[in-house]
Amino acid sequence: MCKYLFPLAASLLVFTLGHAKEPETKVENVSAKEAKSLLDDPAKKIVVLDVRTPSEFKAGHLSKAKLIDFKAAGFDKEIAKLDKTETYLVHCRSGGRSSAAVEKMKSHGFSKIYHLDGGMLAWEKAGGKVEK
Repeated sequence: MCKYLFPLAASLLVFTLGHAKEPETKVENVSAKEAKSLLDDPAKKIVVLDVRTPSEFKAGHLSKAKLIDFKAAGFDKEIAKLDKTETYLVHCRSGGRSSAAVEKMKSHGFSKIYHLDGGMLAWEKAGGKVEK
């Protein structure tokens, strides 16, 4: 009986290890007001990721934002270079490109992402600070 159980247990272990799930990315949609609170909290270390075009970024962006143009050919390569253990606040102009960017980031295994609902339009409407 034991000679049959060992191969079965070994097979189950190999199957389990081979099919172990990667940790899921935690994504939270936040309003401009919630985003401001997150960024104002010194205990939270959040990387602001702006996925708009360089001309949009130049016209005004959040403080210390990192620009990676979602429309650029090298977008996937650029996000693959980022530290996946950091927490990111991702935004674009209105939320469309950043939603797609978040999906790509999830496929790359990022840990925690906040998505700014309504993007820069919502941020500015809520009175959020913009740098030029």
